[in-house]
Amino acid sequence: MDAIIGKIRALETELEEEFAKQRAGFSYGLERGRVLFEQEVVRRHRELQTSLWRYLVKARPLVVLTAPVIYSLIIPFAVIDLWVSVYQSICFRVYGIAQVKRRSYMVFDRSGLAYLNALEKLNCAYCSYVNGVIAYAREIGSRTEQFWCPIKNARRVLGAHPRYASFEEYGDAERYHHELQRLRDELANDTPPDGGNP
Repeated sequence: MDAIIGKIRALETELEEEFAKQRAGFSYGLERGRVLFEQEVVRRHRELQTSLWRYLVKARPLVVLTAPVIYSLIIPFAVIDLWVSVYQSICFRVYGIAQVKRRSYMVFDRSGLAYLNALEKLNCAYCSYVNGVIAYAREIGSRTEQFWCPIKNARRVLGAHPRYASFEEYGDAERYHHELQRLRDELANDTPPDGGNP
């Protein structure tokens, strides 16, 4: 299993390298965390922008009617964001678990794309926030699970978090009691079970 997990991690790294090669063809760079496009690219992006009026006129009526439903989720996601932040701030200190860095999960760089109108930029910011909260909460949850119950389930778990692969096998009582402290110690240093980046 460790060899397979190693292959998966290697493939993830290879995939990230391929994404980087693709990005290199779009003529932008990063400077102090900001994305900078070449002037000609920005000019072309502005030409391709759909005006806000045209964007709204072309929208299907049912899509417009669902917008309040989508945006109403900002309230529960903001509560989750606040609540898991308070939870980890209190409990992780007690348990000796390294804090999850929220800023690592909140990426709002699509607002710099000149081919998006104001509403598209708002939609992108909303999606970035919601998916950032989900990823942030998931990492807090995975560290909590690794501390309290690092045991695989008997049934297959769809979309398991990356830490799950190193949990102890269901029913292996001896190994669980032997490995529990090691798995907890990894959390103190913010070290994922495979030794990679959190």
